[in-house]
Amino acid sequence: MKNSKLKIITNGLIKENPTLVLILGMCPTLATTSSAANGMGMGLATLFVLVGSNIAISLLKNVIPDQVRIPAYVVVIATFVSIIQMLMEAYLPALYESLGIFIPLIVVNCIVLGRAEAFASKNTVFDSTLDGLGMGLGFTFSLTLLGTVREFMGTGKIFGLSIFPENYGMLVFVLAPGAFIALGYLIAIMNKLKKA
Repeated sequence: MKNSKLKIITNGLIKENPTLVLILGMCPTLATTSSAANGMGMGLATLFVLVGSNIAISLLKNVIPDQVRIPAYVVVIATFVSIIQMLMEAYLPALYESLGIFIPLIVVNCIVLGRAEAFASKNTVFDSTLDGLGMGLGFTFSLTLLGTVREFMGTGKIFGLSIFPENYGMLVFVLAPGAFIALGYLIAIMNKLKKA
């Protein structure tokens, strides 16, 4: 019993990591990870939405008619996105400005809707909460790692702390092509680790 609950959480972190294994949510992954702080902020916002929507959908699964299942899930997800958007705008305005349109786009993120359909609608509230935590932590880890690599390689900083002079950085990593390059290497490393 305890082992199966732990497996639900670690599933999103390692075996089915949304970014590095399932290759889901690429739009926010590539667009918001120009720095470690942005990656972490986007990941934590998505984590909040994943956990909240998984709990709500698991509670409502027997009430929602099958014919309107997906639209109902979208409304539930949009509610949690609106909550996190207002909280970020009020308490973290710089991060909110930096992430911009990608916060409202969490509503259509395939990770969130996919977990609602594949897991939360078929499992208990507790298991759905664990699944949201696992997938959300995996997504947050991936975005933070990608943002850290891009920020370090591009500017010589990590979370704004200078490691080496900025003029030694490679500008390409802060730009869009650097996101693809860094993500490709991280996916390759993840694949290598999984085979080992």
